[in-house]
Amino acid sequence: MKDKILIVDDVEINRLILAEILKEEYEILEASNGKDALSLLASLDALPQAILLDIVMPEMDGFETIVHLKQEARTKNIPVLFITATDATETESRGLNYGAADYISKPFNPDVVKARTRNHIQLFNYAERLEKMVALKTAELTKTHEQMLEVMATIIETRSLESGLHIRRTSDLTKILLAQMATMPEFDDQLTPKEIDTIGKAVVMHDIGKVGIPDIILLKPERLTDEEYDVIKTHTSLGSKIIESISSEFTDDTLYLKRCHEICRFHHERWDGKGYPDSLREDDIPLAARILAVVDVYEALVSKRCYKNPFTPKEAAEIIKQGSGTQFDPHICEAFAQVQDRFEQLVLT
Repeated sequence: MKDKILIVDDVEINRLILAEILKEEYEILEASNGKDALSLLASLDALPQAILLDIVMPEMDGFETIVHLKQEARTKNIPVLFITATDATETESRGLNYGAADYISKPFNPDVVKARTRNHIQLFNYAERLEKMVALKTAELTKTHEQMLEVMATIIETRSLESGLHIRRTSDLTKILLAQMATMPEFDDQLTPKEIDTIGKAVVMHDIGKVGIPDIILLKPERLTDEEYDVIKTHTSLGSKIIESISSEFTDDTLYLKRCHEICRFHHERWDGKGYPDSLREDDIPLAARILAVVDVYEALVSKRCYKNPFTPKEAAEIIKQGSGTQFDPHICEAFAQVQDRFEQLVLT
């Protein structure tokens, strides 16, 4: 399959000459001015690998056209070769400053036209392949990190004498809450699809710091003393240090590891500033941690522990609502109230 070239020139003879020079190697697209070129590009599923762009044209000249091309995510990386007159040194300089990759002088030298076009298309295709390879390797690395961390989280749950159900259910409940929050104006600019996916995966790490808590405290079947509870509370800072150590080795998963860190350290902070470990309040608490704070308390309430019987889902929901504006973000509690029935359905199945 041939690569594509878009020739943009208001002079038909120029388009015909360039098309004749390049037609054996490339599929040729044409436009008579910048405005038509932008409309054509917007309609294409497969974009050209290069654009040969005249400067002096009616309606929209080459400089205005390249500004639009470089502002659009779909077209900003396509190499633009300006078509210029042989004595247009100042124009060429200006074009390069606008982001042009090269220039082709009139009258056209077929060998120069072919060589410059071919060079930039090869460079463009190589960059495209490299970007795809990097994205693929990054995705593979992210998946590996996620799986590794999930295994670690499961080990912590097992060590705490709690089933892996807690991790899976926490993740599922979080995803339900995130989907509802994304419909609310308070969060629609924060909860992008990527953010929702990342937080949903990162919540499984919230208690990883418990690996550093002594068994005599972590596995104690009775209510903890104040001193023992102070030790338990250190799992937030311990967890964040674990994530920091992982982050220092793996720099590609920036967003995922950042959310893991925020959740580990801050999921016991309170909206009123009376939480731990840093006594943060309101919006100073990262959003991912504020979300997990609601889900974690709800899931803990409806779960049986060696030191307590489970609350009913309705009882747990009432406790969450009572904590709105003190323990929990009131807007998140509002979202919770709207999906309360779905939470109940999930924990009862």
